[in-house]
Amino acid sequence: MSQNTPNTLTYIIINMTEIGLVDFNEVLQTSEATIRLSVDGLKTVLKWGSVEPAFLPNLSSYEGPYTHSEILTIMTTPEWTNPIPPELN
Repeated sequence: MSQNTPNTLTYIIINMTEIGLVDFNEVLQTSEATIRLSVDGLKTVLKWGSVEPAFLPNLSSYEGPYTHSEILTIMTTPEWTNPIPPELN
């Protein structure tokens, strides 16, 4: 069995309205409680190793797939990271 490392993972972004279609046995997140949400709470990121999840065709749409380096870049955008308030700088 191969070990999942960041460079071997695949990532997609889905709308939270479709979270009920996700089979958490097929992704590396274990439940809705362990997903990362966008700042507005409307989107989340899913990741998996070498086997593409069977539920993907059931999603009406998703962004990606992305590599680890691509998703890291996306996660630094204002959609995914709250800016630091000036009083904390």
